[in-house]
Amino acid sequence: MSFPSNQNPRLNSGETLFINGAFEAASSGATRTIKCPANQIAVATVSEAAQEDSERAIKAARESFDSGVWSQVPAPQRGEFLLKVADKLVERKDEFALAETLDTGKRLVESEIDMDDITACFRYFGKLAGQDAGRLVDAGDANVLSRIAYEPVGVAAMITPWNYPLLQAAWKIAPALAAGCSFVLKPAELSPSTAILMMEILDELGLPAGVANLVTGTGADAGAILSEHRDVDLVSFTGGLVTGRKVAAAAAGTVKKVALELGGKNPNVIFADADFDAAVDNALNAAFVHSGQVCSAGARLVVEESIAEKFVDELVRRTKNIKIGGPFDEQAETGALISEDHLAKVDAYVQAGIAEGVRVRCGGRRASAEDGAGLEAGSFYLPTVLDQVKRGMSVVIDEAFGPVVTVETFSTEEEAVAIANDTDYGLAGAVWSQDASKTQRIAAKLRHGTIWINDFHPYLPQAEWGGFGQSGVGRELGPTGLGEYQEAKHIYQNLAPQVTGWFK
Repeated sequence: MSFPSNQNPRLNSGETLFINGAFEAASSGATRTIKCPANQIAVATVSEAAQEDSERAIKAARESFDSGVWSQVPAPQRGEFLLKVADKLVERKDEFALAETLDTGKRLVESEIDMDDITACFRYFGKLAGQDAGRLVDAGDANVLSRIAYEPVGVAAMITPWNYPLLQAAWKIAPALAAGCSFVLKPAELSPSTAILMMEILDELGLPAGVANLVTGTGADAGAILSEHRDVDLVSFTGGLVTGRKVAAAAAGTVKKVALELGGKNPNVIFADADFDAAVDNALNAAFVHSGQVCSAGARLVVEESIAEKFVDELVRRTKNIKIGGPFDEQAETGALISEDHLAKVDAYVQAGIAEGVRVRCGGRRASAEDGAGLEAGSFYLPTVLDQVKRGMSVVIDEAFGPVVTVETFSTEEEAVAIANDTDYGLAGAVWSQDASKTQRIAAKLRHGTIWINDFHPYLPQAEWGGFGQSGVGRELGPTGLGEYQEAKHIYQNLAPQVTGWFK
């Protein structure tokens, strides 16, 4: 398949900010060229926003929210709007998937799956929107009507990552609109195209001006003000731990609500009685899907000692056979990293492990022409297995966010749990065994927000997603994901008021 190009002229217009219902250029006129990391071909030209652009977007969101133009629309109608968004996404699936793939370098088939997941997210929150009318509270007095109402939090700032650009944005946009919020979205500067296309859909469907706003640019120039601005009521950030701490610190000045999803160091625990073939196969998926650029990647393989040698040998054999290729290579099984800078970080992570004594069983370097035609032109890194890993090593503590899996071993259930929980993160983990009682015991003891049993990676839009510890604060998806964009208000009504006589 030849290398296609984006067909939507918006993505090469240099007018990609969406503020108060209109697309426009950055105030400075600055633009950024987006290049596909698989071959460095230019695929889009987008506006590069500055702080003043973000401030205008915040102002538009604030005014639209305060006017009630969306926040006062009945919740069932807001839900119907989200269902229409889902229908539009189905119509434009191919266009959106292509744009996502060109930005990120991920295989087209993966982007197509992402689009289906995004559609499911909008459908879920579209149906959920009108279902929660609050609740009555028993005040213990027949003359008192006491109820809890759920109202939109206000203006939401959304800062999203480059690995799943529109999926992560959808996890925020859908519940925010369902709740009645207005928002400003700042996507990662490396992968903004599908966020731009999403604004087209929202505008086409008649979302009132100012409810949805988009600024494309860097975190330093366009994003920082979103966390600290007094007119922002909630900041929802998905990304790295270091930046997440800065977001939380900036938000503390105005004591706004904060939702953070900051990644993980996720254990994949394999017991000797697991289905061997299924466990090996899923260990590959856990570590190497999207070249390991997944916050929930199973980057820590924790294997029972009695099968460790056999298991790792088979894992290495299969890892060596993984076909790396470009996004439109139908034979490829995994693709490029997002950028040369990120590839350098992944390689530095591996080199630090080597310095600490780990054994590189396969991979451990960038791909070259000898590994496949054309790979030298892109940011490709070989799938890597690091063995002889000990607790406390940097490769166990730090997040690689690349196609790298480490191997640790255990001999008892207690040791398996201790190793799996030995992390500052707590996003996700898995346990493999054919003993149902054992898997339930282990799942109950693991301090991670999602636990898979005899599986890895699936998620459901109706089930909460988020982590323990330094994996973040709050939850996305599920009813709690909607609740992040709401405030609970207690309304207490005395039906028979009378003089209290307290003060004589």
